[in-house]
Amino acid sequence: MGVLEFYPPWRDLKRYVEARLREAEWEAKLAEEFLENGLLRNAAGKAFQAWKAVLAAAAALARELVEKRVPGFVVDRLGKRRRRADMVIALMPTSKMRTVAGALAEKFGWEVVYLTSLALDLREFQHSGVDPEGVASRYTDVRDVERDVRHLAEKAREWAAKLKAF
Repeated sequence: MGVLEFYPPWRDLKRYVEARLREAEWEAKLAEEFLENGLLRNAAGKAFQAWKAVLAAAAALARELVEKRVPGFVVDRLGKRRRRADMVIALMPTSKMRTVAGALAEKFGWEVVYLTSLALDLREFQHSGVDPEGVASRYTDVRDVERDVRHLAEKAREWAAKLKAF
């Protein structure tokens, strides 16, 4: 697989996007391998990470849309003033994924919103597991988890390939 170098989007947007798309492909592959070995929570986490990387790359490619939804400035840990949108794109915090997906729907369509919701459901499963009562987790059956992990891993790879063309 090689070493994945991180390039903040404000330094080198092209390399940032390339790195995030490679990350998405690797995470999707790991999700499927974990699934084959019965490691459902790990597989869910990797599928989530694959989609998070795709979302970050898409956000970098449509920065102006993200900036409309996440305006302003922040001070980073080095004390530098950065655009809030750039920090969200670089870190893609879970708390901002729905907001970013909503902004990106304008350019990429509603599928980005639906897949983000699925990714967040899998993240919840990763932490809570299956709950037959449906209280602690949306997942009440492992077959649903397996299906969703496969689907999200496949979609992450498809989107990574599609975004490479931008």
